[in-house]
This record gives sequence, structure tokens and C-alpha cells, in this order.
Amino acid sequence: MDAVDATMEKLRAQCLSRGASGIQGLARFFRQLDRDGSRSLDADEFGRGLAKLGLVLDQAEAEGVCRRWDRDGSGTLDLEEFLRALRPPMSQAREAVIAAAFAKLDRSGDGVVTVDDLRGVYSGRAHPKVRSGEWTEDKVLRRFLDNFDSSEKDGQVTLAEFQDYYSGVSASMNTDEEFVAMMTSAWQL
Repeated sequence: MDAVDATMEKLRAQCLSRGASGIQGLARFFRQLDRDGSRSLDADEFGRGLAKLGLVLDQAEAEGVCRRWDRDGSGTLDLEEFLRALRPPMSQAREAVIAAAFAKLDRSGDGVVTVDDLRGVYSGRAHPKVRSGEWTEDKVLRRFLDNFDSSEKDGQVTLAEFQDYYSGVSASMNTDEEFVAMMTSAWQL
């Protein structure tokens, strides 16, 4: 394990010790720090942000993490890649139940879930905003789909995006049995 891997383990442990919202809270906080919308932070911003949250890294550790997730050589950390790496790896059981839920949604079988796919599985007619006439059923389904979409909301959710969403949920659940039971119940698998 190199120094950056050890730093990631340290950060992961600090986040997970904060409970279910540790990594998600960190993600929200970093998105607020990203004032220019670039979805990246430099080492100083990254270190200061962690310090505000009470997560401690020294300057060398912060710089090492930034270098690892600097996609374009700009000297900044790519937030999405960093947060994805921060989440603990998932077991095969968790990955399998996520894939089963995705397959249920992907009615067309093309590897992408769209509002058209959702229309075949779920109805938004009972949503309060549809009932009041404020939203259409398609808007409700699109909003639902946006929960799983990447930061660039394009109305199409891939298996990778769906897995990414659920890896964040998975990080907050202690056992495979608990996670599988939650997914099975939520998606009626």
C-alpha cells in the first residue's frame, strides 16, 4: 500500500465513523466549496475543506491525493473520481443485487434506463404534484431518474451510474444481508 492508498484508508475510516452520511456529507460539502463549478479542487482548497470538517490530512497527504485524482494535469483533484475511490469496495452479493435492480428498470435491455423504461415499471400518477396538476407524470419520472444520474443530468442512467449511486448507499450499510434485503424490498426483486 502506497502513501496515497494509506491516506485514502485514513479518510475513509474518518468518514465512515460519522455514520451513514459520512461520505455523502463530504460530497455535498466539497460541491459547495467548488464555487466555479469545475468539479475539482486544488490541494489547498481540499485540505482546508477537510480541516473545516474535522478530517485531518497534512499538506503532503493532501497534495498526494490531489495528484492521484488529477485527470487533466491541472493540479486539481477531480471530485467525482475521488469520492468514488473513497467509497469502500462492494461485495459480489451487493453488486449482483444492484445489477438485478438495474435490469428490472432497463425494460428495453439496451443498458441505459430512460423515462420510457421507467414508464413500463412505475407510475407517477399518484405523486402529489401530478395530482395537483403542477407536474406531468413524465416530469416525476425524470426527477426520479435524476437521482441515479451522474452530475451531468442527461436523462439516461447507465449501469455504472446506478452502481455509483448505490455504492454510496452501500458504504452506510454494515452487512451484505442488510443491503441485499433493502434492495430486494425497495425494488421488489
